[in-house]
Amino acid sequence: MAISLLTPPLRQARWIALLAPLLLLGGAYVGQYAFGLAPCEMCWWQRYPHFAALGLAALAFAMPAAAGAFTALSGFAILIAGLIGAFHAGVEYHWWKGPTACTAMSLKDSADPLAAIMAAPVIRCDVPQWTLFHISLAGWNFLFSTIAAIAIFWLLAKARKAAR
Repeated sequence: MAISLLTPPLRQARWIALLAPLLLLGGAYVGQYAFGLAPCEMCWWQRYPHFAALGLAALAFAMPAAAGAFTALSGFAILIAGLIGAFHAGVEYHWWKGPTACTAMSLKDSADPLAAIMAAPVIRCDVPQWTLFHISLAGWNFLFSTIAAIAIFWLLAKARKAAR
């Protein structure tokens, strides 16, 4: 049963579905470009579901008749980003092994691509570049994304109940 009425809980869920990935991606890009925290391969894996969540949340605003469905899909994408963050944090804390080829490279318009590849820094996935309270960025992504997804699903359930 689709939620067609834009009840207050559905409006709140839409805003969380839009703002959570927007703020998390914004923080990632500020860290990358303002503070020089180069993303590793697994950092990029966490960003991709957030990109999808943003697009789905935008569709929830653009198509109010299907807002519930798009908001739910956005919530699932946010949850996936959080679960990838949990896996990445586990790799950083050495709870389990990550992928062996976990590097990120940039060619930066080099005339000699081979030299650029050889000179590119290797960004390891198993070493956090920054922590706060001993929680890495991947760990924070897990926490914020999971809480946002749970809030979205709870609000959608509340909206469905109110629509009955």
